[in-house]
Amino acid sequence: MTGCTAVYLITGFLGSGKTTFLNRLIHQFPRDRKLMILMNEFGEIGVDGTLVAAQELDILEISKGSIFCACVKTDFIKGLFEIAQKIKPDVLLIESTGVANPTDLKKDLSLPIFNNCFQFREQFCIVDAAHFLEEFEAFASVERQIASSTRFIINKTDLASPEQIAEIKSLIRKYHPCPQFYETTYADVDVRELLLLKEEAGEQKAETGAAARQMTETELERYVEDLLNDPEASLTPPDVLMSATFFWKGEDLPDLADLTKQLPKEVVRAKGFLNAGNKTYLYNYVLGQYSLEERQVPVAQNQNNVLVFIFAPQVLSALEQAMGKYGFVKKGELMPRASLGASGVPLKELL
Repeated sequence: MTGCTAVYLITGFLGSGKTTFLNRLIHQFPRDRKLMILMNEFGEIGVDGTLVAAQELDILEISKGSIFCACVKTDFIKGLFEIAQKIKPDVLLIESTGVANPTDLKKDLSLPIFNNCFQFREQFCIVDAAHFLEEFEAFASVERQIASSTRFIINKTDLASPEQIAEIKSLIRKYHPCPQFYETTYADVDVRELLLLKEEAGEQKAETGAAARQMTETELERYVEDLLNDPEASLTPPDVLMSATFFWKGEDLPDLADLTKQLPKEVVRAKGFLNAGNKTYLYNYVLGQYSLEERQVPVAQNQNNVLVFIFAPQVLSALEQAMGKYGFVKKGELMPRASLGASGVPLKELL
């Protein structure tokens, strides 16, 4: 297959339902078309890749920061180059981390080394109806995501009032004259129309597609290094956040309701797998609320009994103390930065 790859970007703040929406896309995707998934997670250990339903698909996972920031920009460009040269899918779905600034994606896809292999189609923004207004006030990345998106899936509408949903739409309309809204729960929306998979798209692909430029590993390294040194590049994370992983080695599940209450309010997100009684549970935390559900999925060894937290850096010590009371030990921490000495743009209100 030598045609052009259609690219769709899934954005949305932490815990909005991006992976659930991605699974909807996968289930409804035509079986006669080749699909590729690129998943980006902010934390040191990825969790969402395990939750993707179709394991037979080509999936590339990039963690330890945002693919649109310098911290993992190299991995992102190299990953795209590999996709363009070897995998050559009909459609590439990119799920970005919830704290990303996705405004540079179109520029990245049009880099000369890709030789017009990629065609950007749509950017979907998944909106957590219950928390969006609070997130917008606190995090710069939320504003960047809605400003650059084209279609908005307002998710978790069962947890929000009609007044909240109306306010969300009004806010988004300040950035777009004619936004398209889809109201849903559990990201349950008919996605066949969203992907614009029409016959004429296939015909256009045959006419405009081309092979990616041939480059050696050394040439590619030098090319990406030059990109990172570009003074006009937007490589700074929108918000000052960090992540940490905590390992639990107990036998009986701790009182997770009580644990959740002890977490500092500056903890934005937490997710991970806990094992107890020969069962695997997914712990899912978003801005003070959590859920725990049994999962019948194979979990990698480095994911067993590990929770990944995303939070404001100044509460690291308090988080360690809170987790220590329930038998959790910190395994590692990660503070993505744009470049040496850069610390990002402060949160609007939280810091």
